[in-house]
Amino acid sequence: MDMIWMSLILLAVLLALLAAGLWVAFSLTAIGCVALYFFSSIPVGDSLSTAFYSASVSWELAALPMFIWMGEVLFRSRLSEEMFSGIAPWVGKVPGRLLHTNIVGCGIFAAISGSSAATAATIGKMSIPELTRRGYDQKQVLGTLAGSATLGLLIPPSIILIVYGVATEQSIARLFVAGILPGILLMVLFAGYVMIWSMMNPAAVPKGESESFSFAAKLQRSRPLIPVVLLIIGVIGSIYGGLASPTESAAIGVALAHLLSWRGGSMSRQTFISALMGTVKTSSMIAFILVGAHFLTTSMGFTGIPRELAAWINTLDLSPYMLLVALTLFFILLGCFLDGISVVVLTTSVILPMVQAAGIDPLWFGIYLVIVVEMSQITPPVGFNLFVIQGLTGENILRVAWAALPYFLLILAGVVLITLFPEIVTYLPGKMGN
Repeated sequence: MDMIWMSLILLAVLLALLAAGLWVAFSLTAIGCVALYFFSSIPVGDSLSTAFYSASVSWELAALPMFIWMGEVLFRSRLSEEMFSGIAPWVGKVPGRLLHTNIVGCGIFAAISGSSAATAATIGKMSIPELTRRGYDQKQVLGTLAGSATLGLLIPPSIILIVYGVATEQSIARLFVAGILPGILLMVLFAGYVMIWSMMNPAAVPKGESESFSFAAKLQRSRPLIPVVLLIIGVIGSIYGGLASPTESAAIGVALAHLLSWRGGSMSRQTFISALMGTVKTSSMIAFILVGAHFLTTSMGFTGIPRELAAWINTLDLSPYMLLVALTLFFILLGCFLDGISVVVLTTSVILPMVQAAGIDPLWFGIYLVIVVEMSQITPPVGFNLFVIQGLTGENILRVAWAALPYFLLILAGVVLITLFPEIVTYLPGKMGN
């Protein structure tokens, strides 16, 4: 009972700090200080300095700014302008036609940016005006974009997987590889839904895109995308093959991204500085949150709260499936008010001991957690993708959320599938060399 009261007090203080508008990193650090001061005999200052230093010198963390930099450079290239024309010839004959450009485009850009909001903004700027002009159903245009943009959190190189790997001391390389098949699974679910919907509503899909292209013509139209796709395959392939660490692959990716931007004519002094400053701002924000989260994790360890909570959960005799159901509801609720990275760093210190006590693989749990966090990106009131799309279209956010609802349910179906068939997550990491 003491453990429950301690947890409730710390949770109440955290919620009060966040509601007051205090930065997440400061809130996490403050909760760690409160926990150590009131519920342990460990000196706060010594623990704070040690935790901050140990969290800052992690070599795995070096991959974070590199992948962000790669995405920032390509984000400012002509890729977004060429994405539509490069993908359209391949999907013109598929049921749903050009609606699939949102799904495929988001899948490609997700592997570049690692950010859900950036994916929604970039693809949305290109696809929403074009698909609207061609007469596609507005609800499906918004829904496919909102749902598919969440892939930015899962498809490697994923920023949130790096955050989870650093926070839980899991292999980032194995997490990246574990995210490939679930990412493809979600894209297939989205595309399948669009195909079924279009066949049930043929009048809602314009008939004007029946132009046929030969295979050579399709390749010609897609030529600007080929170097970027090869870059993605090279980065992930080098990690999967054990040829390079995530940090080394990220460094090579940054160099090649600059080369592609220069060859494409979009590299200038201004774009270089903008990409660099964007990288510094994003990386600093995430690293600051991680430092606070590491201190909170250390503090929780000294108080013994995670261990006692795990023991308490065990006394409830919940099956692993029931535990995952409870956690899914918890993460969806939490994701309604916090962004994905904050959800991960706030919960891992307390949740992971329970998960491991239930016999759940932390690697699998990382992918599960990211997919559930994806769902929160399209749930009001703090669904980041919803805000991005609202900003692009001026639509009411509830209308955007309603359009995204089928894709929320499809992501939930993805969670069910990886739970029933965990090999979807663990197969590729199991093939990697140790």
